[in-house]
Amino acid sequence: MTCTHTIHSRHCHHGWDNKNTPALRIAPGESISFDTVDSSGGQLSARSTLADLAVLDFSKVNPVTGPVYIDGAEPGDAVKVTLLEFGPSGWGWTANIPGFGLLADQFKEPALHIWSYDAKALTPALYGPGGRVPLKPFCGTIGLAPAEPGLHSVVPPRRMGGNLDIRDLAAGAELYLPVEVKGALFSVGDTHAAQGDGEVCGTAIESPCTVAAKFDLIKGANLAFPRFTTPGPVTRHLDMKGYEVTTGVGPDLMAGARAAVSGMIEVLGKRYNMAAVDAYMLCSVCGDLRISEIVDMPNWVVSFYFPRIVLE
Repeated sequence: MTCTHTIHSRHCHHGWDNKNTPALRIAPGESISFDTVDSSGGQLSARSTLADLAVLDFSKVNPVTGPVYIDGAEPGDAVKVTLLEFGPSGWGWTANIPGFGLLADQFKEPALHIWSYDAKALTPALYGPGGRVPLKPFCGTIGLAPAEPGLHSVVPPRRMGGNLDIRDLAAGAELYLPVEVKGALFSVGDTHAAQGDGEVCGTAIESPCTVAAKFDLIKGANLAFPRFTTPGPVTRHLDMKGYEVTTGVGPDLMAGARAAVSGMIEVLGKRYNMAAVDAYMLCSVCGDLRISEIVDMPNWVVSFYFPRIVLE
C-alpha cells in the first residue's frame, strides 16, 4: 500500500516522553508506513538460541517507531488511527522469560521458540512441539505521549494507549486514542504475527512488521480511555473446529485466570504429550482468556479457550 510518508525503524525510542523529538509532522488525513523493530529491540533474530535470551538487555525491549506530530491535536481531542495494512517479516519468537508472565512462579526456567512462516500467504505457522497456529498480524504497542513529564516505561499500558496487546488491533481496525499533549506524538511497535487474548506467558509471536496507518483528528472527543472498532468477525481464523475450555472459579479474577490457564496446560500435556512450558507458550500465542461471569457474587468465572484447529 502506498502511504503519504514512511518512517524507518532507526526512528525509534524506548520510553514515552512528551519531550521526544518528532520523527515526522503530518496533517490529519495523511498516512504513514512504519518500519518496526521486534519487542526484543533487535536482540533476537531468526537464528537466536536460548543463550541469546539469557543475555537480553531489558533496557532495550519494546522499542516503538515515532513519534509523529499531528497538526492541530490538542489535549481533549482524539486521534483516530485506521490500521490499513501489515507487512509481516516471515519470522518471530516466543519466550518464557523468568519472572514474567501470568504463571511466572510455576515456570522459572527460560524457554525460546523461533517461528518461520510464509509472509505472503500467512499460512498457519508450525509449532515445533506440535500444532500449527493461524496467523493474524497486529500491533501490540500503539499510543500517544503522556502529559506527565519525564521518561515512562513502554511496558505497561496507559490511558493514552501504549502496550495494549489487544490482538484485534489488526488490519481494518479503527482505534481512537485520547490526546494528552499538543501534537499527540504517536508511536507504534511491538508487532505480533499472532497472539491469544491475555498473552499469558508474556510474549506472543513477536515478529517485526511494517504497519500502514491513516490518521484523523476528532476534536473535543474527551475520551477517558482508548476505544476501537473492528471491520468484521475477530475469531474466524480460529473458530472452525471449536474450542477446548477450562475454567477458574472464585472471588479473585487473577486467581481464576491462573487456574483456567493451568488447567489448559494440564489438558494439553496429557492429551498431546506436550511439555508444560511448551503448552504454556502455545496458550499465549493462540488461546483466549475470557471473563465469563462477574456478577454472581462472591465468585466469578474466568474461562480459557484453546482452539482445536491448532492441534487437529
